Amino acid sequence: MKSALLRFAVPVAALIAATAASIVPVAQAAEFSCSTAKLIVPWKPGGGTDVIFRIYANAINGYGMKPHLQVVNISGQGGNKGAKEAKKSKPDGCTLFAIHQSAITSYLNGRIDFTWDAFDTVSLLTDSPDIVGAAGDAPWNNLTEMLDAGRKNPETILTGATFGSTSQFMWLLMEDMSGAKFKYVPFDGTRERMTALLANNIQLGTLNVVAGKKYLNGGQLKAFGIAADERSDQLPDLPTLKEQGLNLVYSLKRGIVVQKGTPNDKIDHWAAAFKKASEDPDLLKQMQAKGTGVKWVGPADYAKWFDKTYKDHEKVAIKIGMFKK
Repeated sequence: MKSALLRFAVPVAALIAATAASIVPVAQAAEFSCSTAKLIVPWKPGGGTDVIFRIYANAINGYGMKPHLQVVNISGQGGNKGAKEAKKSKPDGCTLFAIHQSAITSYLNGRIDFTWDAFDTVSLLTDSPDIVGAAGDAPWNNLTEMLDAGRKNPETILTGATFGSTSQFMWLLMEDMSGAKFKYVPFDGTRERMTALLANNIQLGTLNVVAGKKYLNGGQLKAFGIAADERSDQLPDLPTLKEQGLNLVYSLKRGIVVQKGTPNDKIDHWAAAFKKASEDPDLLKQMQAKGTGVKWVGPADYAKWFDKTYKDHEKVAIKIGMFKK
């Protein structure tokens, strides 16, 4: 019996050894043709989106990972100029694009002929709910007064927005829900809209905690509510729109995509880099100070999120007459 067991054990051991020798590593380091990769941010330097992605790039570069990551601002056309440039890039992992829901709203508004699925998803990163902001001398004291004015005197309240982008879409949703109507004034980005609000050249404009907190705390601007499920830790006295009877939640979710057809190993390389940065205590501290939530999501689940978010936006765009399918 013992000799039979030994005879059986020898071929099994040999099989295990042969199998082990034939195993290929599950993942290998991606090889890039560039020493520096571009991260296209389609807005001017200094705005909320630009600041957030520079924090991420600095964190990733601090790890010594290759390729080096360089933020390149290509502003204009409400973020669409940068999107077009990113779409023309080679699918080699050397050009990344900073994206959010404006890729959806610009398409639905007819300003661009492609949307999020023209790219491959890498990582969803942050969550920044919109604030209903107003100029310091705006004549209303709260959301109810402002909406009443928008109903009684439609299309007279000057409202700053980037046409076809999220900064306008939130107001369109508000119009649909409340019956108020606003008069839109176009701005290319957050900084220009903020400047106009501070100068009282417009009366309303969306804000985020990143760009607006110090002005709200200093009294230079007003805020009538935050479009979130819960109040912000950074602005605990600011009620949500839900608390005030308007069931509107709208949050800007920023992430990273690359050109369609980029090899999976390169996508995985960048997804891992952004995941590591999203867990970095220093980065989390900076984001918390700016009132920006960090919620990393990987490539596959990010694509699912974008697909659902597109469908949700499309329904609303069709309802308000923005998009003719």
